[in-house]
Amino acid sequence: MSTGMIIALIVIVAAVVVVAAVLALRAKGPHGGRDLKRRFGPEYDRTVARHDGDAKAAERELTERVERHGSLRERPLDASRREQYEARWTAAQERFVDAPREAVAEADRLLAELAAERGFPDGGQYEEQLAALSVHHAHHVHGYRHVHRVARVGAGGQDGDRSDTEEMREAMVEARSLFEDLMSSTRHRGANAERGDEAAADGDPRGNGHHESRGHLPWAFNRRHAKGS
Repeated sequence: MSTGMIIALIVIVAAVVVVAAVLALRAKGPHGGRDLKRRFGPEYDRTVARHDGDAKAAERELTERVERHGSLRERPLDASRREQYEARWTAAQERFVDAPREAVAEADRLLAELAAERGFPDGGQYEEQLAALSVHHAHHVHGYRHVHRVARVGAGGQDGDRSDTEEMREAMVEARSLFEDLMSSTRHRGANAERGDEAAADGDPRGNGHHESRGHLPWAFNRRHAKGS
């Protein structure tokens, strides 16, 4: 065998080794299954269920989300804008008592606007905005998904029964958790997510109520006295 052939074989073998090493590191690295499950929490389980239990397919999707949106840096809100959003959310909660469908629609719009102002994709790109939010607010993003779905159903204008009103109430409560997480300062986000999960486990309808947001659920809203729409 000539010297040239030997060198060519060495180069080929080295290339194969490098490719194998890169693939192994990718599988075990920051986007590996265990790390993805830890990062996305309940969003990981929802994605696996949506892929009919195919964890590999779900992990590919979540990895793509991280690659697309992981470098996003959230923009801060100034004090005046923070107060405006808080006032709008409080008004929506209070409106729920008499007009739950309108309140849910406003909550959906408010989350889309707030997320866009914080630097996420525009609300007109709902799926992309949702994907970006899932990377940075994985423990609360389902609230946006839920309230958006309920708002779209309510847009048909059908009269709702008591069970419909109850679902709208649940959607508002879940959406509030994301609202508060988006309103909170970045440095407190990890602690807020943990408090939110603990509150949810304890059945607290306010979620992580220790956030900076000053609005609180109205008395009747907490006690499910909202009128059907």
